[in-house]
Amino acid sequence: MSLVTLQNCHGIFAEHFHLHIDSLKLKPLQHTVVLGPNGSGKSALAALVAGEGEWLDGQHQVTTNIAWVSVEQQQGLIEAEKQKDCADILDIIPVPTTVHQILFEGLSPNEIDLTLVKRVTDVFSLAGMLQQPFRALSTGETRKLLLAKALLSHPKLLILDEPWDGLDQQACADFNGLLLEISTETTFVFVLNRLSEVPSFCQQLVLMQSGAIQWQTLINDNLAEQLTHISQLQHMQQQDLVLPAKDSDSFAPHPLDANAPLVKLTNVKVNYGENIVFRDLNWIIQAQQHWQVTGPNGSGKTCLLNLITGDHPQCYVNDIYVFGYQRGSGESIWQIKQYIGYLSNAFHLDYRVNCSLLQVVLSGFYDSIGMYQQATKNQIILAEQWLALMGLKKQTATPFQALSFGDQRLVLLARAMAKHPALLILDEPCNGLDDINRLKVLALIELLAREGSTTLLYVNHHQEDVIPSIKQHLSMTDY
Repeated sequence: MSLVTLQNCHGIFAEHFHLHIDSLKLKPLQHTVVLGPNGSGKSALAALVAGEGEWLDGQHQVTTNIAWVSVEQQQGLIEAEKQKDCADILDIIPVPTTVHQILFEGLSPNEIDLTLVKRVTDVFSLAGMLQQPFRALSTGETRKLLLAKALLSHPKLLILDEPWDGLDQQACADFNGLLLEISTETTFVFVLNRLSEVPSFCQQLVLMQSGAIQWQTLINDNLAEQLTHISQLQHMQQQDLVLPAKDSDSFAPHPLDANAPLVKLTNVKVNYGENIVFRDLNWIIQAQQHWQVTGPNGSGKTCLLNLITGDHPQCYVNDIYVFGYQRGSGESIWQIKQYIGYLSNAFHLDYRVNCSLLQVVLSGFYDSIGMYQQATKNQIILAEQWLALMGLKKQTATPFQALSFGDQRLVLLARAMAKHPALLILDEPCNGLDDINRLKVLALIELLAREGSTTLLYVNHHQEDVIPSIKQHLSMTDY
């Protein structure tokens, strides 16, 4: 029996913030942490589960025995007390509410656990202020009071939105000990900004982005590794990141004709005997016009890429124009490839050189597998900036093969971008990646599309792996 079940839900909070939750289940004692940047919807999700806002549609079942502590709740209580100061307008003498009254409000005498009361008031240092007016409390003391009140109500589900904000160091330590004690009988949902605050006893992570659940997973034996992935992802999703500059010595050349398309295919056809892969394909890629190419297996996506790169023999029997060259006019394959950065799952699997991460990125300046010449000082600085961009700043000397598979993919993507190619071809760049590493790669691609001058050609067979800054779409099922 789940305490919370949300399925295909659309909710609205604070009259303007919309949430779209595909699926979320919280089982008893499945302590969950909801993470995400400001504005991602994590607090709105907590509020809607707690009964605030409105679910507009979808399946939503939530236990009725629930408590919720948040900044909004704290502000509401403070505002209600402030209103009493206006009572003299009505010739009424205002009677301030005491800390004791708020702490035990709604609890009958037989519901009060005196042992828990002693424990809670000790943890939050409330014993000496029970008879004080609530308005006399500081912001931190107000937060402590609300936390204590929620704990005394013995909820089945307790939602704590940034519960450590405003608490001093000792109070945080004591509160953590108390939470661990009662985690065997109360289910917690923590809404947090700081990854360092994730309690060790939690069992599920939920990552919010743009009013939806971006990723959710059960916590495994290596919580630190999972939180590192999230930290990397959130870093790459920042809007103020800047791509490293182009090196003055080693960079991809500009196309021969700056006013012409980067790629132009006219009535292109690929066939093997009677088997036609695609035909009558007319396609133009303009500079900085990013494209996503989709299609099922066998639809010809990789064939199409090989026509552009010159790795397919039928590129010479078709009308293909790339970077100012008409294919079949005497140009070499290396003249074409100098304009292109390339990454695919197959390339990754074949990349077996175990040099450092810094050397992998540096090799992108020279289109080599590994480094066989001395990099310049500026190239080293730029390569370090690429690694910092991906949250790998401290791992420049780490051997490539010692890195996780997902982070290897990120480093190879930086390698492909190091020379700032005219065209970056990404052939199924998320193949072989788990969900969190896929999100990291998609975040980096979005950053490249949004901030860079390189034109992106992003090929996959999952239309849902969309990149917001890639506006053009070619479906190979049409040919």
